[in-house]
Amino acid sequence: MSQRIYVGVDIGGTTIKLGICSEEGKLLHTYEGPTGAENGPDAVLDNIATYVRKIIADNNLNWEALAGVGIGMAGFMDIPAGIMRHSPNLPGWKNVPVKATLEQKLSVPVKMNNDANVAALGEVWGGAGKGIDNVVVYTLGTGVGGGIIIRGHIYEGFSGMAGELGHVQVVPDMEAIQCGCGQYGCVETVSSATGIIRMAKDAVERGDRTSLSDAGEITAKDVFDAARNGDEVAVRIVKRAAFYLGKAMAATAVIVNPQRFILGGGVARAGDILFDAVREVFTKYTPEPARAYVDIVPAELGNDAGVVGAAGLHLRAL
Repeated sequence: MSQRIYVGVDIGGTTIKLGICSEEGKLLHTYEGPTGAENGPDAVLDNIATYVRKIIADNNLNWEALAGVGIGMAGFMDIPAGIMRHSPNLPGWKNVPVKATLEQKLSVPVKMNNDANVAALGEVWGGAGKGIDNVVVYTLGTGVGGGIIIRGHIYEGFSGMAGELGHVQVVPDMEAIQCGCGQYGCVETVSSATGIIRMAKDAVERGDRTSLSDAGEITAKDVFDAARNGDEVAVRIVKRAAFYLGKAMAATAVIVNPQRFILGGGVARAGDILFDAVREVFTKYTPEPARAYVDIVPAELGNDAGVVGAAGLHLRAL
């Protein structure tokens, strides 16, 4: 294969996903393997190197065609140095030199970035943001992640902490609960799947009249389904999640002024019941010049956004 290829690696708590991408951002092949996080950082990095070699060999590709490997993972990192300072999903990860270690194991250039950042880059390179240079992506899952793309490039800030959109504090102090980051009132506490489930469980424990009382182990999907069926408690929870997300997006709009917001992750699969409410709040709280011609759309790449964006980390530098 004469064209250069790039491997993107999306590291999760239990699974490592890999994808081979062309220079145009087309996803050519994928592979998944266990993370092995219980065995420590060295074992995980060994697994990544093994999986990269396997995906190349299994698809009969020349190693020499591999121009680089990109890594996306959750946590607080020194992006320029390629060091994971702390990852909440991976026990024992403190100041792990991911970039240097993998470059030694694979003898190819390695870049790394926050998982939400690479998902954002993936959507811009080959998904819902294709052809648009200024985009903000929210990933609504267990937590709320974010990625800011300005002029086609990830905006990282001076230390790589830019785009932590789930930790914008929007909930008033009297209603705020502590977030996993240690602060109070973050949008993540109400607009993530975890936050939605917590609000539903609180309602059930209070004795509110709701069909969610019969749901057993409540999921975010249960809440959205109940809201579609007219359950007043579920409707209230969905509106609250959408309200604080919309307000956070309004604040982001006047700072970043993106042309498009993309919402991805499991919560975003709720569809119109969430999107319509978010759009209404965003319109109400965003000054007209900052919201004019701005749209809010669902992500397109799903679980592939992370590997596509991780592979795309190298194309930024070309």
